[in-house]
Amino acid sequence: MGFGDTAKKIQTLADKAERTYQKINELRTEVEETQTTVLDTSERVQRLENEMAEQRAVLDAVATEVGVDLESVSTEAHITDAEEAAAADDTDDTDDAENGDAEAGADGSADGAEK
Repeated sequence: MGFGDTAKKIQTLADKAERTYQKINELRTEVEETQTTVLDTSERVQRLENEMAEQRAVLDAVATEVGVDLESVSTEAHITDAEEAAAADDTDDTDDAENGDAEAGADGSADGAEK
């Protein structure tokens, strides 16, 4: 093996090392940006949770003053949401069944060809 081949191999190795180093630096930058974003988001979520707790306290006070039972209102809202979700699921299931029948064909075969 001559010095020319060795020099080529060393240069190739050096090029690969440089590309790897650049990629690692890019990844490090991305990780730092992601960490910053996560911290900012965490702080924002904490502020929103605090604000929501304050609003809930005000709402409870107003409801108590007016004589509204928040638990019954909340329960009724959850029941309504659950009924709507169940109705939507039933509609989706019906649509899926109808699409499956249409794809199977009149005779039930997968290709829809008659025998």
